[in-house]
Amino acid sequence: MTVAAQTDAPIRLVAAVLWMLGSIASFSIMAIAVRELGGTYDTFEVMTYRSAISMVLVVTAAAILGRLGDIRANRIRRHFYRNVLHFMGQNLWIYAMMTVPMAQVFALEFTSPIWVILLSPLVFGEKLTAPRLMAAALGFVGILIVTRPDFATLNLGTLAAIACGFFFAATALMTKSLTRAETIVSILFWLTVMQLAFGLIIAGHDGDMTLPNAQTLPWLALIGLTGVTAHLCLTTALSLAPASFIFPIDFIRLPLIALVGTFAYGEAVDPFVIAGGAVVFAGNWINLAFGPKTSMPTTKS
Repeated sequence: MTVAAQTDAPIRLVAAVLWMLGSIASFSIMAIAVRELGGTYDTFEVMTYRSAISMVLVVTAAAILGRLGDIRANRIRRHFYRNVLHFMGQNLWIYAMMTVPMAQVFALEFTSPIWVILLSPLVFGEKLTAPRLMAAALGFVGILIVTRPDFATLNLGTLAAIACGFFFAATALMTKSLTRAETIVSILFWLTVMQLAFGLIIAGHDGDMTLPNAQTLPWLALIGLTGVTAHLCLTTALSLAPASFIFPIDFIRLPLIALVGTFAYGEAVDPFVIAGGAVVFAGNWINLAFGPKTSMPTTKS
C-alpha cells in the first residue's frame, strides 16, 4: 500500500462511519413511517409507492447534478439478482414492522451484520480477525438477550424479522460487489426501477390497489425519501470501507428504536433490552477500536 493510501485510510473510515450514521437515521425514520401507516396497505403496495417516489427523486437528483450518464445497463443481471434479494428482505421487514414490536424487529434483523462478517472472507477475501469474530459473537449474544426467543411460539412477524436479516446480508454483499465497478447513481437507479416493477407486478396483478389519501401520502412520501437516503448513505459507506467493518455500526439502531418504541408507541422495554443493547454496543466498539484500518476498496461515485 502506498503512503498516500495509508494516509487516506483513516479519513475514509471516518467518512464511512458518518455515512453509516446517516443510514441508521434514515432506516429509523422509515420504520416510524411504516408503523404510522398502521397496516393501511399491504407490504407490496408500500414498496410500490416507496419505489415510485424514490425513482423520481433519484432521476431528478441525477439530472440536476448532470449524472444521468452514470446510469449503465452492462451489469443488469447482477442488479436484478441484488434487487430480487432486497425486495424479498424489504417486504419481510415491512410486514414484521407492522406486526412485531419495533425493538424486536431490529434485534432480529441484526443477524444481518453477523452474516456479513462471517461471509465477507468467502466473498471478498477480507480477513476474519479476532475483533470481527468478537463483534459477531457479542452481537449475537446481545440479540438473544434482547429477544429471549421462544421458538415454540414463533409467529409470522417474528419469522419475517429473522428471515429479512439473511436477505439484507445477501443484498449487502452484492451491493459491495457492485460498488467496485458501478456508480452509486446507477445502483440507486436500478434499485428504484426494479423495486417499482416488482411491486407493480405483485401488488397490482389483481387490479386492486389501495390508493394514497391525504392522511397516508405524507408517510408514503417519507418512506420514499428515507428509502433513497438510506441506500445512498449505505452504498457510500460500503464504497469506503469493508462490509464487515461497516455493518456492526448498524447495531446502534437497536437502543435508538427501543427508545422510540417506548415513548412513541408505549412498547415495553425491560432490563434485558438495555443489557442486550450494551452487549451489542460492546461488540461494535471492539470492532471499531481494534479492527483493521486498511484494505479500503475504491468505487466510482
